[in-house]
Amino acid sequence: MRAVFPEGFLWGVATASYQIEGADFEDGKGPSIWTDFSHRPGKVNSGDNGDVACDHYHRFSEDIELMKQLGVNSYRFSISWSRVLPEGRGKINRKGSDFYNKLIDRLLEVGIQPMVTLYHWDLPLELHRKIDGWESRDMRHYFGDYSSLVFSEFGDRVKHWITLNEPYCSSHVSYLWGEHAPGKRDLKTSLTVAHNLLLSHGEAVRRFREVVKDGTIGLANVSTFVEPATDSKEDRWAARIRDQFINGWFFETPITGEYPSELFKRFNDAGVQPLIEDGDMDLISTPFDFWGVNYYTRNVIRKEESSILGSEVVQGELAKTEMGWEVYPEGLEAFLYKTFKEYGKKPIYITENGMACKDKLTDGFVEDFERVDYMKRHFSSALSALKAGVDLRGFYVWSLLDNFEWSYGYSKRFGLVYVDYEKGLKRIPKRSYYYYRDFLERD
Repeated sequence: MRAVFPEGFLWGVATASYQIEGADFEDGKGPSIWTDFSHRPGKVNSGDNGDVACDHYHRFSEDIELMKQLGVNSYRFSISWSRVLPEGRGKINRKGSDFYNKLIDRLLEVGIQPMVTLYHWDLPLELHRKIDGWESRDMRHYFGDYSSLVFSEFGDRVKHWITLNEPYCSSHVSYLWGEHAPGKRDLKTSLTVAHNLLLSHGEAVRRFREVVKDGTIGLANVSTFVEPATDSKEDRWAARIRDQFINGWFFETPITGEYPSELFKRFNDAGVQPLIEDGDMDLISTPFDFWGVNYYTRNVIRKEESSILGSEVVQGELAKTEMGWEVYPEGLEAFLYKTFKEYGKKPIYITENGMACKDKLTDGFVEDFERVDYMKRHFSSALSALKAGVDLRGFYVWSLLDNFEWSYGYSKRFGLVYVDYEKGLKRIPKRSYYYYRDFLERD
């Protein structure tokens, strides 16, 4: 199957800084909102935190060797803002930037292209405390300054960039449902945060154009395929509004410069809409180069008028991962087609796709056949989208390593490589690692 994909297609794995790096208090790094959140009692499963995580900070050479042996030609990772700017602004922490320089240089030495995400949820705690973090409109300027610094430091070697990872999560999961840092629960605040995140995305794209002349930059979004529970008019309407909330708010708006009209009216009528000032929508819709699609599952929706969204998610009948997410590869093909057709006909990278399994180390090995099947089916769906005319440029499996899965701590395993948390963080490639390796070796 691999040979059918275009020449130059990027096959990779993906990670995020707080989930794997560890060294959270070393070499001048400042704390992030996840440092604070994970140390609050009851916020993370079993009291887990990212203080050490997978210790990638000290073991990145070993992890790059795993990627080299795997045969991927690209690696998506994020930069910890508070590692390079401990307070979110001011003087650069050279030990932090040196780490990323060594990581990038080593990747390039072994023929792996870096794709770098500027923000994967670990906001410097100092910015959160001093200016209320993403609740402040001023964040666009701080994020812009941070972006300019990072582009200047690494843009000579990194040619693929992502501004934000899943602003849906860093707004609504963090500020509406309170499941992620900083753990607030207020819809109006959450919508304000979502607006400020999109402003910051636009600002970072503008800064990118000033600094990096030969690269590309995009936005990576939650990409959930939404279906109505029945064919009734009520459920179809409910699914449409839910799709605008999860997907359209972050896909449609940066293209059109307007929020999805039906959903915005609903929020406006409820008095919770974000404040939009002159020039905001022009900034948000600053032209960028590609979409990152993070696809895992679908949502089945029925009408529930008591909800602010007028809908609720119902349990589907398909097999589910350890996260409770339905395995629905058909949704990937459909979402890729929808994204390409409706949101600007831009190139697309699948920037995350993978599953959590109940992985067990038995006789020194993990037989994760469920994950192998998941990968096969999603690779096939990606190929079908390509054949249907979607400009798909790459596929990144989530994740290289088992890691800190946010509020689930270390209880959920997404990795192609098993991390033995009880025995010195030993890395043990799983059956899925070898499947991917063999897939990439085929002509």
